[in-house]
Amino acid sequence: MKLSFLDHSQISEGRTPEDTLRETTQLAQEADALGLTRFWVSEHHGAEGHAHSSPEILIAHLAAHTKKIRIGSGGVMLSHYSAYKVAENFRLLEALYPGRIDLGIGRAPGGAMLSTRALQEGMQIKASDDTAKKLNDIEGYLYDDLPNGHRFKGLLASPSLDHAPDIWMLGSTYGSGSIASDYGTAYAYAQFFGIPGTEGAIHRYQEQFKPSRLNAAPRSLAAVMAICADTSEEASALASSSDLFFMLLHTGRMPARLPSVEQALSYPYTVQERAIIEASQVRKAIGTPAEVRDKLHCIAEELGTDEIMIVSPIHEFEARVRSLQLIAQAVLGQTNT
Repeated sequence: MKLSFLDHSQISEGRTPEDTLRETTQLAQEADALGLTRFWVSEHHGAEGHAHSSPEILIAHLAAHTKKIRIGSGGVMLSHYSAYKVAENFRLLEALYPGRIDLGIGRAPGGAMLSTRALQEGMQIKASDDTAKKLNDIEGYLYDDLPNGHRFKGLLASPSLDHAPDIWMLGSTYGSGSIASDYGTAYAYAQFFGIPGTEGAIHRYQEQFKPSRLNAAPRSLAAVMAICADTSEEASALASSSDLFFMLLHTGRMPARLPSVEQALSYPYTVQERAIIEASQVRKAIGTPAEVRDKLHCIAEELGTDEIMIVSPIHEFEARVRSLQLIAQAVLGQTNT
């Protein structure tokens, strides 16, 4: 099984955005040394608890500070941008770091309504989702192959290259998987979002996949929350930070920081709040190295993929690095010496 990492650059309680960005860089370097396949960064807007809002800029920084691992977007929120600009940004990244760039594309806004309005100010509001159309245009720009009759036929997305970044469609619903299968892109399923009834998204993508110049066969990964420690009790304590964070998010209370373990353990949970947390546990891989390894393999088999991208929101950075090391050793047999 391939192992990758998704980082949201969440700012932990007591830390600054600058601290968090340094930690994201160190984490990418650790993932590179441990032999992970890819390291992706997300896009969030107007979010006090996240240290960055531009995956393209952060990708350039991380690729410059790593050696082999693929660096990508998890993902670019396409509704805010022109296909041409996205293609130029990622062509430039691919030229700088050949064979190491992933263009992950998302359909969500990545923020609240106010940030969406600001990002799309002056743009014509579309009556329907135009992700598929923009995706098709991006492919045409990246491969210098806009169809005859296209409104921008002959336009170069510079710099001109004979290779292109890898394109992934991201999603937590069947809709994104359908776009991925129709256009022959790779598909990244956000299992950690936990939207009920979408567990078969990768299977449906594989069944409906249409071969393309991008991929002759379907390729997929699942993003899963995984937190590991030397003991089950320690892992559960580390996970309490994210339990509190996502419970507050689920109930409409956006936390400004990722809570510490002490904050999470002392929080006065209601019966309903505890039920929300308990219901989410089945989707997570939390425990000792053996427990996490077995759970990740089980999730991969159930979802139908051979690559897991772990999400590990842990308050203390040293514990987060340790978690990554333990998971890599258990899944890949790798240690960073």
